[in-house]
Parts: sequence; C-alpha cells; structure tokens
Amino acid sequence: MAKLKRVNQVLILLGILLVPSIFYLVISSGENNYEKLTIFGPREPVAGSPGDTLYHSIPEFTLTSHTGKEFNSATALKDKIFVAEFFFATCPTICPKMTMQMKRLQEKFKDEPEIVLLSFTVDPARDTVAALEAYASQYGVDASKWNLLTGDKKVIYDLARHGFFLAAMDGDGGEHDFIHSEKLVLIDKDKRIRGYYDGTDYENVNELMDEILVLKWEYKKK
Repeated sequence: MAKLKRVNQVLILLGILLVPSIFYLVISSGENNYEKLTIFGPREPVAGSPGDTLYHSIPEFTLTSHTGKEFNSATALKDKIFVAEFFFATCPTICPKMTMQMKRLQEKFKDEPEIVLLSFTVDPARDTVAALEAYASQYGVDASKWNLLTGDKKVIYDLARHGFFLAAMDGDGGEHDFIHSEKLVLIDKDKRIRGYYDGTDYENVNELMDEILVLKWEYKKK
C-alpha cells in the first residue's frame, strides 16, 4: 500500500513538472508560432497626427498596362500582395533572366488572385504599349496576373527611387537618367516593402516564393 502511494506521488510530481513543458511545446510548434517578415524602409510621419509614424508605403500611381488599359494602383492593388521589378524590353543582360523568374512566380501563384506581379519599364520612350505587348506575348505573360507598365518616365523613376528604394544615386527622370536593378521587391497588402531578392538567382527566387507564403500566413493570422 505504501509502495503504491509512493508511485502515485511520483506520478503526480512528474505531471506537475511535465505539463507546463508539454503546453509550451504545443504552443511554440503550433499556429501561434510563425515567422513575420521584416518591414523595410523608414518610418514616416502620419498626416494630422503629430508624433505618430508609420512604416514607409509605396505611393499610389497611375500608369498604362501592356494591354493598353489604365493601371491605377489604388484600385488594381487593393488587398493584393505583389512583386515588382524594373526592367526594359531591349535589355540583353539581366532582364531576360529576371523575366523568366517572374514567369516562375506567375506559374507558382496562378490560382491565387491575391498575388500579382508588376514589371515597370525604365525605358518608356521605347517600351510603348505595343512593344510591351509583344514582349508579353513572347514570354507568355498572363494579364490577369502580371502587368507590364509604361508611362511617364519621371513618375516611374520617382517610384523606383523614392517608392521602392532601388537607386542609391539621385536623378530627375530626365533624358540621361537611367536606373537598372536586378532586384525583385515584395510588397504587402498595406503597400509596405517586405523583401528584396536577386531576380537572376533561382534559389533566391525560391526564397521569395517561401516568403510570399509566410506573408499570406501573416495576413491570415490577423
């Protein structure tokens, strides 16, 4: 009888010691434990709220798609996660590699309407709607998922520099100004920058794919 009592005491003690540990493991390995992506860019003042700041967000813009339709970011990107690149159709070096990686993203997320792709031309004088339409046809661009954008050079270059932070040197978007970057940029539904990736690197784009899923999970948990 005494032996049985001692066994029961030992079991109770083990229970007291183990239950918190088991509970911690369940919590830390379950849905409450998920990675959040970094938010890039400075914090900026909130208009009308002195002392309050928010993370930098991509400003609204209006450009023209390769389909010939107006692309207004306020409506077209509402509740969307998107990946952006800056390219030009006649680029013989990094742009074709980047386009093939964007095509991988198009295929990966083809059935997910909340994920979209944007390619901004840095050579809008030559990359007319007709030129971009031909480029889109060459690479199998699905306009419901991926838009190639052209328009006013100053608008595009201001976005590249001060929206996406893709150029270290300042410029005016004039005739002799030129921006060229291999980066793909991940933007969340709140238009905040969540990651930069080498669009010529297959493995880095794999990481981008994974982090899009992390970002989707982050919004799901909200």
